[in-house]
Amino acid sequence: MDYVDRLRAEWARTLPELDTAPAEVVARISRIASLLTAHIDEALAGSGLTRTELDLLSALRRADRPMRASEVSTVTQASGAAITKRGDALERAGLIHRTVPDRDRRGVLLSLTEQGRATVDRLIPVRTAVEREAIDGLDSEELDHLAGLLSRVLVRVDRHG
Repeated sequence: MDYVDRLRAEWARTLPELDTAPAEVVARISRIASLLTAHIDEALAGSGLTRTELDLLSALRRADRPMRASEVSTVTQASGAAITKRGDALERAGLIHRTVPDRDRRGVLLSLTEQGRATVDRLIPVRTAVEREAIDGLDSEELDHLAGLLSRVLVRVDRHG
């Protein structure tokens, strides 16, 4: 019996008419996300970076080009204020540069330094190891099936967000 089974059993006793079937999936997704976030935070604890700072650096690494702070905000789903705060810390640490384009002063451009690139390349495997451990009990067919189903749910939720 997992957390969601206990949750549903409690609701069945408290409000027997309540349909908790969606919790079979939604509460598990939420619980998994919460636990993985905590495990990733723990794995990164000694690195000097937070998970959200690594998310910002990772967005720049994947893009492989300077990005406007607003783009990073969209990609990481963090507020502009959060990107500014993280950018301050990452710039002080020598992991990113911030520049204001001469012709277009509407936005700050963020780019990785060489140290920032090396940091992402060193820490992303730490993060993916935590994620890999979470799904280690599934074979490739199960993973493909689960990924497909979750993708369908995500597309639907994204449309409503």
